[in-house]
Amino acid sequence: MKPSKFLAIGSNAESERKMLTVFQNPAELQGTLLQLKKRGTRIALVPTMGNLHAGHLSLIRTACENADLVCVSIFVNPTQFGPNEDYAAYPRTFEADKAKIESVVTKECYIFCPTPDLLYAPDFSTWVLEDTLSKELCGRSRPIHFRGVTTVVTKLFNITQPDVAIFGQKDAQQSIIIQRMVRDLNMPVHIIVNPIVRESDGLAMSSRNQYLSAEYRTIAPKIYQTLQSAAEKIQATPSVSSAVIITEITASLNRLGGEVDYVEARNAENLLPVADFKQRTLIAVAYRLGTTRLIDNIVTEV
Repeated sequence: MKPSKFLAIGSNAESERKMLTVFQNPAELQGTLLQLKKRGTRIALVPTMGNLHAGHLSLIRTACENADLVCVSIFVNPTQFGPNEDYAAYPRTFEADKAKIESVVTKECYIFCPTPDLLYAPDFSTWVLEDTLSKELCGRSRPIHFRGVTTVVTKLFNITQPDVAIFGQKDAQQSIIIQRMVRDLNMPVHIIVNPIVRESDGLAMSSRNQYLSAEYRTIAPKIYQTLQSAAEKIQATPSVSSAVIITEITASLNRLGGEVDYVEARNAENLLPVADFKQRTLIAVAYRLGTTRLIDNIVTEV
């Protein structure tokens, strides 16, 4: 498939004309970007699985502020899904995604939308594995997930040659693992982590929110409300222990009728367990409402 190009006309002036180019072939995109790198073009990557929402669009805006050219990948990565997870059902909405990118991008933009067979050979056998952080939190219930994430992100870095890559705080563990991978493997990529973007009722934006029934959708915002209450208690009682806060959050979530996967207080830099909140602390939650697994977090420090 050859790259396809179309113009997005800005509403204010001819200077706001924006070119979007769609690539499917990894080698073609890589070759194009390598030539641009030689000319000094600064490249930003926004890795996504598509089905874009306002949270993704905030990442694209940040990318536009930090580069000359933005590359947005849209790829539902099969290697980060377990055998009983929602890979087949994960929403694929390319045309809508392309229109959303067009609506916010202010720099030249390449959209990379490969098919799995273009990224993974039939006898693919090489993995990138972070061996410590990936075993905690979500890694306990999704044991192959982060191996798939680190491998596909490494492949995207190799293909797109980014100077900067933008991730979201909602997937806090993922962002910390990617930063560790970049550090450990001397990858010349600067990682920016954007704040969580939330619905008006506080629910962290996620492509999986659309799986929620009407009843569960009314319950889901209470996850963040519970985290907010915990943060307020920490600020009001700086000496409170992490064990007390975890117990109280867990009890509150149990009263909502869903299933707690985990509630954890971890150092926000290295995911080590913490006893108090004297350091930047990530309070992270994974919670099931019906068949939908939601994650959320806050960062606090006293």
